[in-house]
Amino acid sequence: MDSLYVETPDGRWLAVESTGARDGRPVVLMHGTPGSKAGPRLRSMLLNSLGIWLISYDRPGYGSSTRKQGRSVADAAADVAAIADQLGLAKFAVVGRSGGGPHALACAELLGDRVTRTAVLVSLAPATADGLNWSDGMAPSNVEAYEETQTEEALIHTLTDRAAAMRDDPETMLDFLKPQMGEQDWAIVEDMRRPLHEAYREAVQGGPWGWIDDVLAFRKPWGFALTSIKTPVRLWHGDGDTFSPVSHSRWLKDQMPTAELEIQVGKGHFAAMETLPRMLQWCVGQAQQPESTLEPSTGAA
Repeated sequence: MDSLYVETPDGRWLAVESTGARDGRPVVLMHGTPGSKAGPRLRSMLLNSLGIWLISYDRPGYGSSTRKQGRSVADAAADVAAIADQLGLAKFAVVGRSGGGPHALACAELLGDRVTRTAVLVSLAPATADGLNWSDGMAPSNVEAYEETQTEEALIHTLTDRAAAMRDDPETMLDFLKPQMGEQDWAIVEDMRRPLHEAYREAVQGGPWGWIDDVLAFRKPWGFALTSIKTPVRLWHGDGDTFSPVSHSRWLKDQMPTAELEIQVGKGHFAAMETLPRMLQWCVGQAQQPESTLEPSTGAA
């Protein structure tokens, strides 16, 4: 695994890690919320066998990356471009899981054909999504955080306390999430407890601001047009997701003329970890059959 810091044009630093086939097809991974470049991620041996060079980084305010106060979802594209420039990547694919999904879509729109393909797993839709019952089927903690039922001051207080507890003991995050997820999701979490602990602890090692700034960015307009995405997009969602309901991916699919949506019956939010290898293969053009219903885009705006 290779680690480096990349300086952005506005003088911030981004903590970056890469693993897998250094001479393989590059894919930039956007972590969840809260999360970090620590993962959970695939083993280097598997990535080498797939011919994939996986590049991940801490979004601003997470881990060792400098905070960018007031950032929007769209701002992720410039950060990814800076990383790609530093690594000498003319073209690359992007994959985003959960809170990383909107940031991956920002890259797809704002970086044009520099992004070859974009895979988005269990993403949220914009809080302002027209025609979507945004909170229907969503866990209470996400409704409270994202739908502005808390003031910004209250949100900062809540996530500061939660981040401090998570830094001391990452299990507190899993204890908080467990009552809000199904049994199948919890079984996956139990199998991935150690990498989740590592990712959560790294996420808040410098404080709560990455988490806070992600949530604030999701509350406001994302800053780019989904309808303008021209390159292929694959959306994946489990129909039992309680953190970002499957209706969010259905709405996203209908905004993008190049998108298709795969829905897996009986799967929840954390099942995205299991399907990530297959989505990475799709990102680099390795043919993979969907495991469930595939819904091509209608191309509706």
